[in-house]
Amino acid sequence: PFCPSGKAQSTIKPIRPDPIVLIKESSNVRIITLNRPKQLNALNLEMVSRLLEVFHAYEEDPNVKLIIMKGEGRAFCAGGDVAAVVNDINKASWKIGANFFSKEFSLNYLMATYTKPQVSLLRGIVMGGGAGASIHGRFRVVTDNTVFAMPETALGLFPDVGASYYLSRLPGFFGEYVGLTGARLDGAEMLACGLATHFVPLEKLSLLEDALCKANTSDPKVISNIIDEFSNKNPKLKEKSQYFRLKTIDRCFSRRTVEEIISALEKEADKNMDDWISWTIQSLKKASPTSLKISLRSFREGRLQGVGQCLIREYRMVCTVMQGEFSRDFFEGCRALLLDKDKNPKWKPSKLEFVSKDMVDRYFTALDDRDWEDLKLPARPKSNLPSYAISKL
Repeated sequence: PFCPSGKAQSTIKPIRPDPIVLIKESSNVRIITLNRPKQLNALNLEMVSRLLEVFHAYEEDPNVKLIIMKGEGRAFCAGGDVAAVVNDINKASWKIGANFFSKEFSLNYLMATYTKPQVSLLRGIVMGGGAGASIHGRFRVVTDNTVFAMPETALGLFPDVGASYYLSRLPGFFGEYVGLTGARLDGAEMLACGLATHFVPLEKLSLLEDALCKANTSDPKVISNIIDEFSNKNPKLKEKSQYFRLKTIDRCFSRRTVEEIISALEKEADKNMDDWISWTIQSLKKASPTSLKISLRSFREGRLQGVGQCLIREYRMVCTVMQGEFSRDFFEGCRALLLDKDKNPKWKPSKLEFVSKDMVDRYFTALDDRDWEDLKLPARPKSNLPSYAISKL
């Protein structure tokens, strides 16, 4: 065909890539699917911005009663796309990284205080930012192949996305253990410690999704009863589950400092050395010393703070990390684990005893930069919120 200008017009339409956040409407239910399967649905700025936009819109929309979140492929979401963040910072400015985290933490806060139920179907990998996009929601459904972890200390970062709120509320000091070591939990362990609300066998997940769409309700009791119908109430913990180590974990991870935690673990090892205890000690010794110290303080402060306070503090911490003035461990961790993949990061400072209290304090104070400001979270009037959201404030 020819257009009026006389030039030949192509009939071949360019192939449009699938959107990285898919949305399906089913009567009053919205199904949101994270759609970067090759990247294990790692969250980038475009995805976080889109999620923030739709969650705001659906909260205002009287036609939306329930949100279901899931991931395409073999992961729910493997975390934030930190390699992309580091790339952007190296090319331009740390403030590009700050912008990403500002949007991500705002999304976490919105989910934590959401007026409508969110059901997250946690198939496969749920790590870092993926935990932030689900654990804050009302219902977290795990299954046979769910793998949860907050592996940030091995990357020179710290468990963020509100982890200092939800990990510090796990039984005893299990949250400190999970956050400092990067330990992986399966679905049964997530249910046992309270990170998950339900365990549904893999083969029943799509049936559950259909049932939730048919029920077309926003009543949390009805939703919970529907999920219960498909649930395995007491999935068996593996014989060597780390959750059975809770007494030892409490004895060691309740200590005041990271040095004291390692020393307590080494005393336990003298009494009874086994694979779990040697793995735990090794994980702590391989992690960034700076990351371990700021993470432990973050959890301890998080125990006494609401979710908003935790996110505001974590934003200060992450901006200090991105700025890279006091430590470049995050950039070194990304190099060693994600880019060059030599798995041999050179941390600076290299030992816990070289990380002073003053160094740690810097991560918890406002940044000395005239263009920077604390994270501004939207007001969430208590009169509009359900009781389970009010309790987080």
